[in-house]
Amino acid sequence: MSGQVDPQREPGRSSAAPGGLIGVLERTIGAINAAMVFVGMIALLVASFVLTYSVFSRYLFRAATDWQDEVAVFCIVGAVFLCGAWVQAQRGHVGIEAVSSILPPGVDRIRMIVVDLMSLAFCAFFAWKSWTLFHEAWVDKMTTSSTFSPPLTIPYGLMATGMTLLVVQLLLQSIVRLAESKGRE
Repeated sequence: MSGQVDPQREPGRSSAAPGGLIGVLERTIGAINAAMVFVGMIALLVASFVLTYSVFSRYLFRAATDWQDEVAVFCIVGAVFLCGAWVQAQRGHVGIEAVSSILPPGVDRIRMIVVDLMSLAFCAFFAWKSWTLFHEAWVDKMTTSSTFSPPLTIPYGLMATGMTLLVVQLLLQSIVRLAESKGRE
């Protein structure tokens, strides 16, 4: 776990006023994240069924399945990217606690703010690039090179949507952390 987990409150929950704009935005992104986790669970189930079917059909019935790899990969890409914001809300990403354990609390708060802002900048760039890839795939009608050839707008759209949700989550967490930091001063 990350050193960013605040033991004084539930992970992913802020101390923002429930009636304020930030509270409304947090509840909204929380509901969207919960829906994306449900979609991610379904996608992983579909991927596991498709891959299981593929094994049985190839080895028991000698039937070719040229579509299963792409369907499974698209489902897994969707699950990973769409659920990233939920994982961030839980502060469930891998972190290193060694640094936070040796820093004074004030310095550690600054470190966490800097890490959140750097993560936000990286994810914002990644989201922007994902949307440009999606746009290129849409305009050029790009598909995979297999005989199944599904459109590349599917994985690029899932990636772009998931990264955008992650950016919104990081932005909200950064705003709340900055507000809490100013409140302590």
